[in-house]
Amino acid sequence: MDGAINSATQEIIAFHLGHQQFCLKTTSIREIRGWAAATPLPHAPPHVLGVMNLRGSVIPVIDLAAKLRVTSTLDTSRSAIVVVEVGDGIIGLVVDQVSDILSISGERIQPVPDLGATFDPAFSYGIIPLESGMVCFLNLDHMLASIDNRIAVA
Repeated sequence: MDGAINSATQEIIAFHLGHQQFCLKTTSIREIRGWAAATPLPHAPPHVLGVMNLRGSVIPVIDLAAKLRVTSTLDTSRSAIVVVEVGDGIIGLVVDQVSDILSISGERIQPVPDLGATFDPAFSYGIIPLESGMVCFLNLDHMLASIDNRIAVA
């Protein structure tokens, strides 16, 4: 587990991608916006929907379900764009629906099981078992590092 997550209480925001629930640290979130179509970019990777204007700054918009290779419903009437800070960059993440803000004891976060050589467990800090199901706690710094590096160079 990454050193940024410890036994202290973690404030997280939970959201859905299809029928799966994920969460992020609230400290990485700048704002949550309603659905707005992104302006597509030629030759962008499949998970990059395009760019959007955030108060005069152009930021990339990522289809988080596509990035994580999970099924999404992408019902734009309920979808949201979670604007996050990753390193020195700002990125919009499209999610199906924001569900909760929770306080979770770091001790409740279980390690991600080893699934073999082709699986990268560093995308997640761990799994949080809840009464309503399992929540995957995403590590944005690792998952979006390549995007952040390109933003810093630009």
